[in-house]
Amino acid sequence: MQNEKQTVARNSMIASGLLALGKFIAGIFTGSIGLISEGIHSFTDFIATSITWLAVRVSDKPADDDHHFGHGKVENLAALFEVLLLLCAASWIFYQAVNSLLGESHQIVAAPIVIAVLLVSIVVDFFRVKALNRVAKATDSAALEADALHFFSDMLSSGVVLLGMVFVLFGFDRADALAALVVACFILSAALKLGKRSFDSLIDTAPSGTREDVVGLLQDFPAILSTENIRLRSGGAKLFIEVSVGVCRTLPLERINTLKQSITTKLEQHFGNSEVRVIAIPQTRSDEDMATRIRILAANHGATVQNLALQQLADRMAVGMDLVVPANATVEQAHDIACELEDVLRQALGDNTEIETHLEPQAANWLSSQDVATGELSQIQQALTVSAENCGLVQDIHDIRARETSQGVIVNFHCRVLPALSICAAHQAVDAIERQLRMQFPAVSRVVGHVEPL
Repeated sequence: MQNEKQTVARNSMIASGLLALGKFIAGIFTGSIGLISEGIHSFTDFIATSITWLAVRVSDKPADDDHHFGHGKVENLAALFEVLLLLCAASWIFYQAVNSLLGESHQIVAAPIVIAVLLVSIVVDFFRVKALNRVAKATDSAALEADALHFFSDMLSSGVVLLGMVFVLFGFDRADALAALVVACFILSAALKLGKRSFDSLIDTAPSGTREDVVGLLQDFPAILSTENIRLRSGGAKLFIEVSVGVCRTLPLERINTLKQSITTKLEQHFGNSEVRVIAIPQTRSDEDMATRIRILAANHGATVQNLALQQLADRMAVGMDLVVPANATVEQAHDIACELEDVLRQALGDNTEIETHLEPQAANWLSSQDVATGELSQIQQALTVSAENCGLVQDIHDIRARETSQGVIVNFHCRVLPALSICAAHQAVDAIERQLRMQFPAVSRVVGHVEPL
């Protein structure tokens, strides 16, 4: 597609040069001010399309170490140069046409030749505008779209001059100068439109209506709590989009990254040649409960809390929790960790908040282990079965595993309870069995019981 951009720009440049040469020769030969004006206009077209061709070649270069956003604005600089040429051409044509209108009538010679040249110019401009518009739409190229608009105005102005020539054939000598004035107006109008668009791009003016489109697309993502900021800028044919969205602060990083990628993909598919950057800002949900808030505050401080117990008193809140600390920490070190976390929580929840912390040692993630002897495993199995029978709620003790580690024997077992039993009652029953087992086997340091429905 980049090659097609350069090809259509090159062909347009060649056509402008040939048209300018033909109009100059015919205008000088016939003495037509309108046709000479069109020749000057076509010469400025040739210069402008040459610059456009060079600009398209440069703008297609990828981003590098010195141009992080690519080279797209070269197209806009080229368009501004085109504007200057158009303004100069319009001024000169206007000046010559006014002098012709106020002075003596300028005689026109061989008007049929002039008409033939103008007809050729209109036909060439028609196919050139069609090709430029097609490629500009496919590549979203500002420079080629500007060229298409430019040559569409050429086609209209040539038509006006042609109309002036027809009037000259019928004896209206001033019609040629009047046609030149109309040409100047067309050139001025095209220059102002092109200049505004190019200047807006250079000063990073957001494309009209694009922000509303982005907001509408973001509404398809329920995980977005709010849209904090949207920044848009154009660089040649590429649209740069930066959106900052609020997301729940409890979302895992993996889900946030997936959300950002989904937003990026949707925006890039909708806007075609675009580069999207998504910034996720963690926010507090309006329905966030106190337990979640405490856990987040602890996690942000690098701590893990478990078994939260919250009490709302008349004038204050009481918090009880298990704080996991490294198993190799001393009592003094663990106490300092707890005090730091309690200070953080009081700053967020209020100085009068009661906080009671139970220190829970964190076992190593990986322990060297081996299965206990068969006889000891049988004893553990029998003890668990008896405890379950005495409990009355727990049945079918199975999948029992007991392994020796550097931190003692770790026992795992599965059991079944009635499906309708509350999880609190099931947890209490299993805890009772675990406590009895540790009493009977002092070497057991941890018991993990997994509950299943009957």
